[in-house]
Amino acid sequence: MSDTDVRPSSFASTDRVPLRAAADLWLLRAADVCASDDHATALAAELLDRQERQQASVFRQPADKARYVAAHVSLRLLLAERVGVPARDLVYTREPCPCCGEPHGRPALADMTCPLHFSLSHGGDLVLIGIAETPIGVDVEPVPRGAEVEDLTPLMHPAERLEIDGCAPADRPLAFAGLWTRKEAYLKGLGTGLGRNPDADYLGTSGLAALPSGWTVANLAAGPGHAAAYAVRDRDPGDPGVGLLRELPSGFAAAVGRAESPPRTLALPPLP
Repeated sequence: MSDTDVRPSSFASTDRVPLRAAADLWLLRAADVCASDDHATALAAELLDRQERQQASVFRQPADKARYVAAHVSLRLLLAERVGVPARDLVYTREPCPCCGEPHGRPALADMTCPLHFSLSHGGDLVLIGIAETPIGVDVEPVPRGAEVEDLTPLMHPAERLEIDGCAPADRPLAFAGLWTRKEAYLKGLGTGLGRNPDADYLGTSGLAALPSGWTVANLAAGPGHAAAYAVRDRDPGDPGVGLLRELPSGFAAAVGRAESPPRTLALPPLP
């Protein structure tokens, strides 16, 4: 189990070849993909499926709609490049929930035989995407206000509550955000989400309680005002799932965020 900050490296993607790390991670700003409400609408019409388009249409605030569309369009383009299927033609399904067995567990690609797992999160003005060969969860959140921390801290694991309470009041929002994103990422990786009690698992950093076995959980450097984390199931015992946080190429925003007719697949540069 690792517990280190992962910082962006220079982007070098693949041309439908195996992942470069246990987890490939992308952090981007929604505004770099959707420059306006009109463009968000055009991207949704071109690349998203009916359910995604319906969800995008319910947002009243243009910024919320743009963030949702940017997140889902980017995920489709990255998955399309990975599996060699046009982005609009990808079909999603849901795995069974580990809690109840109903089909609302981890998202998955339908009719895919290759081991490919993915997770998506958007919060504030950021989008975080993770792709891995084993189950993965990601989460990005704006740092909450002090009142929110006071309301939510009692929901955490007892040892996590001790860590938060041990911080100076001014430091508690950031400490809470780091713990909460680790927890959400892990629960998304399990496929339960918050259907599993948040106080059931310790995802802290002090070592006062046992971390989940067989998983690597780490925070990511998300910049001021945000916290982010990923959780990936280790491929082999003793082989920590180190994640590589990658920057999308400069051509990504031009091809997706400002093109009048966005591509259904995204040509990413091959590895050197």
